[in-house]
Amino acid sequence: MTEQPIPVIIDCDTGVDDALALLFAVRHPGLDLRAVTCVAGNTDVDGVVRNTLTVLEQAGAGDVPVARGAERPLIEPLRVARHVHGADGMGDLGLPAPARRPVDVDAVTLLRREILASPRPVTLIPTAPLTNIALLLRTHPEVTGNIERIVFMGGAVTTGNATPVAEFNVWHDPEAAAVLLTAGVPITMYGLDVFKRVLVPGADVARLRASAQPRLRLAGELLAHRDPATSGDPTPTGGLGDAGAVCAVADPAGLTTRALPVEVSLAPGPARGQTVVDRRPRPGESEIHEGVREQALVDVALDVDVERYVKLWLTTVEGD
Repeated sequence: MTEQPIPVIIDCDTGVDDALALLFAVRHPGLDLRAVTCVAGNTDVDGVVRNTLTVLEQAGAGDVPVARGAERPLIEPLRVARHVHGADGMGDLGLPAPARRPVDVDAVTLLRREILASPRPVTLIPTAPLTNIALLLRTHPEVTGNIERIVFMGGAVTTGNATPVAEFNVWHDPEAAAVLLTAGVPITMYGLDVFKRVLVPGADVARLRASAQPRLRLAGELLAHRDPATSGDPTPTGGLGDAGAVCAVADPAGLTTRALPVEVSLAPGPARGQTVVDRRPRPGESEIHEGVREQALVDVALDVDVERYVKLWLTTVEGD
C-alpha cells in the first residue's frame, strides 16, 4: 500500500533559499503542499508574495493558495536581509512578474482554514521569522489539534549569523519564536548548525544553470547566488539553506536530533534572540538554588547527512 503524502504548509519570506525549498516541496511526491503563507523577513512582505508566486509559477505548481501575512515583527521594527538576498529578495535575477495572484484572505486566516480542513494532521514548515505562526497560535489555538509537527528553520546551538549568538529568523522576531516554543505540539529546530553544512557541489550547480528547462536554470542561478565561498572550487557551490528543513520532513532519517530544553532570550542586549539550548547532562547551580525552570523540549538538529539531502534535493527537483 502506497503511503499518503504528508500535508505540509510552508510559511516563508522568499528569499533565495526559501525559493529552493518551494521548488523541492512542489515536486516531491511524498509532500502535499496545501498552502504557502508569506511574512516579511528577507525582503518586505509584498516582495515576498511576488517572489513566492513567481517561484510556484516557474515550478509548475498546481493551484496552491498563497496569502500575505505580517509586514513587521510583533515588537521589533522591520529589518530585511536584502544585503544577502538582493534588492528584490531573489538574487536580482530579473524574473518576470507572476501571473498568479494571492488569495483574498490574510495568512493567519489561510493557515487556520487549511489546517482545520486537512483530513490528516498538517506539518508546518516555517522558514522565516515566526510572526505569522505566533499570531496563528495566539488567535486560533484550536489549530494545534490538527498539527502533526512544526519543523522550523531557525535558531542555533552554537554561533549565530544576525548576531554572534542569534540566528536571523529568531532574532528578527524573538517574541514570536518564544510563542512557537510553547505551541504544545512536537517541534523540530533546524538551526544554523546543520543549515550551513548542506552544500550542492559546483558541478551540479553548473549543470542546472546550463539546463534548457527554465525551472532548472532558476534552481541553478539561485544556488549560485547562495555560494558560501567556503570551497576552492572556481565553480560556485550552492547552499540549500531553508530547503534542508523541507528535506528533513520528506526524509527525517537524514537528520540527527536530540530532545533538549530550548528558550529564546528576550531581554535587551547582546544575547537578544539567542536560542538557549541546554545540553548539560544534569541540573546546574541555577536550578538547584532557584528552582527548575520549565522549558520546552525541542528536537534540536545536531547533525545532518549532507550527501543524502543533496542527492534527495537534486533528484526531486530534476525529476520528471
